[in-house]
Amino acid sequence: MKISLLEPIGVPKSTIDELSRGLVEKGHEFVFYDTKTTDIGELKKRSEGCDIVMIAKNPYPAQVIQACDALKMISIAFTGIDHVGTDACREKNIMLCNAAGYSDRTVAELVIGMAIDALRNVAKANQVVRSGGTSAGIGGREICGRTVGIIGLGRIGMMCAKLFLAFGAKVIAYNRSQSEEALSLGIEYRSIEEVMSESDIISLNLPLNAGTRGFISTDLIAEMKPDAVFINCARGPIVDNAALAAALNEDKLGFACVDVFDMEPPIPQDYPLLHAKNTLLTPHQAFISEESMLRRARLVFENVYAYLDGNPINVCHI
Repeated sequence: MKISLLEPIGVPKSTIDELSRGLVEKGHEFVFYDTKTTDIGELKKRSEGCDIVMIAKNPYPAQVIQACDALKMISIAFTGIDHVGTDACREKNIMLCNAAGYSDRTVAELVIGMAIDALRNVAKANQVVRSGGTSAGIGGREICGRTVGIIGLGRIGMMCAKLFLAFGAKVIAYNRSQSEEALSLGIEYRSIEEVMSESDIISLNLPLNAGTRGFISTDLIAEMKPDAVFINCARGPIVDNAALAAALNEDKLGFACVDVFDMEPPIPQDYPLLHAKNTLLTPHQAFISEESMLRRARLVFENVYAYLDGNPINVCHI
């Protein structure tokens, strides 16, 4: 079979060589492209004749998938699959396998870091000391004793909840179903309106799909406490980000920490959140660490080996 890794996945080529060696030894053709591309024509060219392609977070749209006559499986070095033309995959009976779990702790640790920054004015304090100021008025608040709302209690949401509990917070959650693990930890389930209105810190951890796009609406944003901290390390389009920026600028919300937007960085200069008060913005980096990139690389190759052995793993239901 022809197997192509269409873009870099955050590890050295020596690691790619090591992970792909078994494929070559079994007689498969393996091709690695060390540059990213979003060009449809180039993606078609890179995918030509492939039985299996491996991608990360670059878009892999329906136009490309429909042009792939041999394609049988896509191994995605990412948790979300909203950047892939899933309808085309369904029509052509192409299997999708993702790398769920590789960055659970990585994302959760950034959520905690963002919460600390928002509550303790870390970024602001850095600027204060550089401009000759003092600590007067920037001491901030503690996580301990605060109510944290988790929206989406999947693997990442649960990891966030556990870390916040370790800090001494009370955790409430909105999720479609309840788990015994969450209940045993003392996590209390609430409606989405209750989570928005009762929480001092809110962490959004939902996947992006047709049902969640625009879910955090103007009305739900208005439910939040005026001094609440809102953190989004999930997907940008789940939130009405123009409404979020307006709430910040109108002092209807205390602080927002945002790692994901309505598009991938670089962000256009007219994007409202770039000009909103009391924000900490990062360039979609929550999933990135040395450890998570290595875990991801191993998982995306394990998916391929398992598929070739006839025992596919991490299969996405589309």
